[in-house]
Amino acid sequence: VQLVESGGGLVQAGGSLRLSCAASGSTFSINPMAWYRQTPGKQRELVGRMSSGGGSTIYADSVKGRFTISRDNAKKVIYLQMNSLKPEDTAVYYCSTLVGGRVYWGQGTQVTVSS
Repeated sequence: VQLVESGGGLVQAGGSLRLSCAASGSTFSINPMAWYRQTPGKQRELVGRMSSGGGSTIYADSVKGRFTISRDNAKKVIYLQMNSLKPEDTAVYYCSTLVGGRVYWGQGTQVTVSS
C-alpha cells in the first residue's frame, strides 16, 4: 500500500487549502482512511477519520466545522478540505489507512498558516 499526499503550502490565516492523498495497492473503497498532523516536538494527532466506505466521519474538536474529509473511491483519493485556517493548524499532515491490521502512512505534506 502506498499513500502520497499533496496540496500543502503556505496560506494566510483565514484561508483555505485542500490536501489530497492518493492510494495504490489496496482495495481502497473498503479501507478506513484518516488524516493526522504533527508539529515538531509533539505527538502525531488525529485530525479526522472516515470509516470504510465513507459512512461515518469523526473530527478532532480543534477542526470541527472547519475541516472536511471526503473520498473518491473511483480515483482512490481522499481529501482534506481545510477552511478558516489558523496559525495553530501549521503542521505536517499525513494520511493513513488500515489494511489487514497494519497501519500505512504517507510521507506527509507541510501546511504553514501565517498570521
